[in-house]
Amino acid sequence: MTSRTEPSFRESVDLMFNRAVSLMDLPPGLEEKIRVCNATYTVRFGVRLRGAMHTFTGYRSVHSEHMEPVKGGIRYATGVNQDEVEALAALMTYKCALVEAPFGGSKGGLCIDPREYEEHELELITRRFAYELAKRDLINPSQNVPAPDMGTGEREMAWIADQYARMNTTDINAKACVTGKPLNAGGISGRVEATGRGVQYALREFFRYEEDKAAAGLSGTLDGKRIIVQGLGNVGYHAAKFLAEEDGSRITGIIERDGGLYNADGLDVEAVRNWIIKNGGVTGYPDAQYLEDGAKLLEEDCDILIPAALEGVINLSNAERVKAPLIIEAANGPVTAGADEILRDKGCVIIPDMYANAGGVTVSYFEWVKNLSHIRFGRMQRRQEEARHQLVIDELQRLDDVMGDTWSMSPNFKDKYLKGAGELELVRSGLDDTMRVAYQSMREVWHSRDDVTDLRTAAYLVSIDKVAKSYHAKGL
Repeated sequence: MTSRTEPSFRESVDLMFNRAVSLMDLPPGLEEKIRVCNATYTVRFGVRLRGAMHTFTGYRSVHSEHMEPVKGGIRYATGVNQDEVEALAALMTYKCALVEAPFGGSKGGLCIDPREYEEHELELITRRFAYELAKRDLINPSQNVPAPDMGTGEREMAWIADQYARMNTTDINAKACVTGKPLNAGGISGRVEATGRGVQYALREFFRYEEDKAAAGLSGTLDGKRIIVQGLGNVGYHAAKFLAEEDGSRITGIIERDGGLYNADGLDVEAVRNWIIKNGGVTGYPDAQYLEDGAKLLEEDCDILIPAALEGVINLSNAERVKAPLIIEAANGPVTAGADEILRDKGCVIIPDMYANAGGVTVSYFEWVKNLSHIRFGRMQRRQEEARHQLVIDELQRLDDVMGDTWSMSPNFKDKYLKGAGELELVRSGLDDTMRVAYQSMREVWHSRDDVTDLRTAAYLVSIDKVAKSYHAKGL
């Protein structure tokens, strides 16, 4: 790579992998074994639509089976290709290892623009794609478990789960063949918000450490921090919403397909989202400055930049002009390897994608476990927790009565304390713990080794080491 050559997404992943393994002492051959994709399947199938036969091309790549099943989303986009799918599958391997989800890495994609098809046509296409994958064991609760990605969501996952169940009528664990399903089809509370919620938890953990904030030239808390979000899809919307409503951050910029919005005082995320749903884009939104070239907002002054949509949006052409001291990669691969080098030299801190957007696979893991256990989280213990809390409340109430005006329980304490944890609370708790522990493992490497100068290299070191130990434990 020269300073004038932009690496592809696949090359970016390989370059970052190489940078990390050069700092490791892996046994001969193991480095190559971890690097390469085990298998990539290309399927071409026909679906009769609108009175004619249409042929579609799809992919499913399995990067590493050091743990099974393998896990990774299915995306619907016209730009899907083998290189992209293999790079994403590799990232899934490292991501799962980093957050200690017991999966290998996989990824799938279908070359299609879902906006060009009616819902019933998309269902026919999705079911046929699922059939082609399932009959090759590329959808299976114990071998390969897909999830939503760009262009797909709960609806498509429900179709896939139903198609698998039709093909495997005696599989009691059929619902665990895919995650990201709607609640009424075996999904889990908190899955839709999971990746955006994980971004919030990642930032909260970063801001707990003075040394880390200082590295980015920041101080204080998330309260009042100026944030620009690129992409207000599922991930960007939830991250922006939670950071604004729960942490007091100001969402000063939002970038979408048809342009960008800027308001130094902060944008109303919910209002922008509703406008996009109603009008198909941000054009014409009344309470902000509109920029036709939304990408220019990537270069605007802010405290935190959240690229949450596409790969390679920060690249050699604009990295020099990016002013954000802290970037958190809510999307996969939004910063190319070339841009990463430029930003690091400028002192920008990047919280890498393999950690920052791991909320999705973490809660997918919880959903998979729920499907295998056939019971909703919280169902067994919630009321017992409430009964135990009631004992404490009764004692405090007795104390309140005795002491009169000299002491009383805080307002709302009763209601808050009495409520036992349901599925959503437990999922959020598990996700918060996962993001905290994973960040701590990264920052320990970041701050304890002189040859590790950034969080991305630290993340790769932690994850590759875990994959290597898995292979070693298997006798490879």
